[in-house]
Amino acid sequence: MSSDGNERGLKVAESESSDTNTSPPNIIRDEEKQQQETGQSFLVGWDGDNDPLDPRTFSAARKWFYVAVVAIGSLLVTATSSLYTACYEQIIRRFGCSQEIANLGLSLYVLGTALGPLLFSPFSEFYGRRPIYITSIIFFLIWLIPCAVAQNIQTLLVARFLNGLSGSAFLAVAGGTIVDLFIPQQLLLPMTIFTGTAFIGPVAGPLIGGFINSFTNWRWSFYVLLIWTGVMLVCILLVPETYHPILLSKKAAALRKSTNNEYYSASDAARASKSLSQALVTSLYVPFQLLFLDPMILALSTYTSLLQGILYLFFGAFPLVFANNHDFNLWQIGLTFLGLLIGNVIACLFNPYWHKNWMGLISKMKAKHGAEYKPEPELRLPPAMAGSAMVTVSLFWFAWTTYPSVHWIVPIIATIFFSTGLFFVFQGLWTFLMAAYPKYAASAMAVNTTTRCLFAAAFPLFTVQMLDNLGYQWALSLIAFLTLAMLPFPYIFFRYGKNLRARSKFSSE
Repeated sequence: MSSDGNERGLKVAESESSDTNTSPPNIIRDEEKQQQETGQSFLVGWDGDNDPLDPRTFSAARKWFYVAVVAIGSLLVTATSSLYTACYEQIIRRFGCSQEIANLGLSLYVLGTALGPLLFSPFSEFYGRRPIYITSIIFFLIWLIPCAVAQNIQTLLVARFLNGLSGSAFLAVAGGTIVDLFIPQQLLLPMTIFTGTAFIGPVAGPLIGGFINSFTNWRWSFYVLLIWTGVMLVCILLVPETYHPILLSKKAAALRKSTNNEYYSASDAARASKSLSQALVTSLYVPFQLLFLDPMILALSTYTSLLQGILYLFFGAFPLVFANNHDFNLWQIGLTFLGLLIGNVIACLFNPYWHKNWMGLISKMKAKHGAEYKPEPELRLPPAMAGSAMVTVSLFWFAWTTYPSVHWIVPIIATIFFSTGLFFVFQGLWTFLMAAYPKYAASAMAVNTTTRCLFAAAFPLFTVQMLDNLGYQWALSLIAFLTLAMLPFPYIFFRYGKNLRARSKFSSE
């Protein structure tokens, strides 16, 4: 799972060709200061490269502490989604519900994370990131309490949805905090770490939950999350506001108070011309306009959504495959998710390679077309091209090694390749979307996030029935065939993307 914020950040993290003028000088010049008694208006910016109010001038230790806080917050929210799956057996026994009803707790949480970013992103534009974090973590803590003490399944399901909705702020705006702290040339490492935690969280949840639920009551899964969230609340209070428009607006207000001049920031004028209600309507309307009117966004969003759904399908498939075929107990089933976790770590380590590959492609194109060549978005697609093949091959590998006669390590190795390929696909397609739709980048990523979460919410609802009715091998092969049908899209867009973008009214050269 992921959010608009970390998706936007991943694009910036890999781009060293973006504008290097990241610290514009303060437009208040010496001659303007001499006119302070005249009541003129002045635009406020950062005071060169050493403005103490600019988050990019903070010490390295301070920056990395803030990165750690938001990254662990993202890990908490995403791990909470899947940790719940380790509670199924005890919850079904305690409340007398069916497996399908228990699955709703996972689906409703993910549905909450799908809807939250559509609300939190516009709110952060008006109030900044810090109030959103604090509000989010407080309500996340509050809604964990009824999960922990629920006396019926209805309470647990409602609380899970509201829990996901509250925590989604970390998926919506946390990546933006990292972008606030570093200039583009420094973003690769922090954004790799942050993005990695968002991918690791869903696969770490069952691993943690497997141990908890093997040795104690299922409620301790939520008690542990409550303790984790309480620590995060204290840490979040130590993270200051980092959103540049809000900080510049406060700086302008302080200057207005101390002088006779009318100081203002660029964001003051922008927010004055756009109300919060307008921002909310835009956040809700424009993304789906892109989805239904632009075939390229529709195709890529469908592909990433399918892959996200498959990831959440594994939460139901692993217990069936490894418990029934290999007699694994709960904590051993949790350990089977290590393959997915290892794959994510490997994929993160490949980020510098893909960045070097991108720079090499730019050099080749400049040699061919001249120094004035502007990098095309399609050059961002090689990771997705490699990852799409890895995903399909690894799914067939996993499907046909789920027999009891095959050693359990063989399908787990397949999940390493699946997870690595999954990360590559998301990395390539996200950065391509950001580059291909610069004017509508936030909306393109918002609709991608929402559709992915909807698929992730839907897939667990039919996983068990599909595997039981079709058999493990053919059920998982059916999923693999779906990825095979989508596999050509990164290659098609790499070859013909420029022509397709030229026909789109949303893309721009």
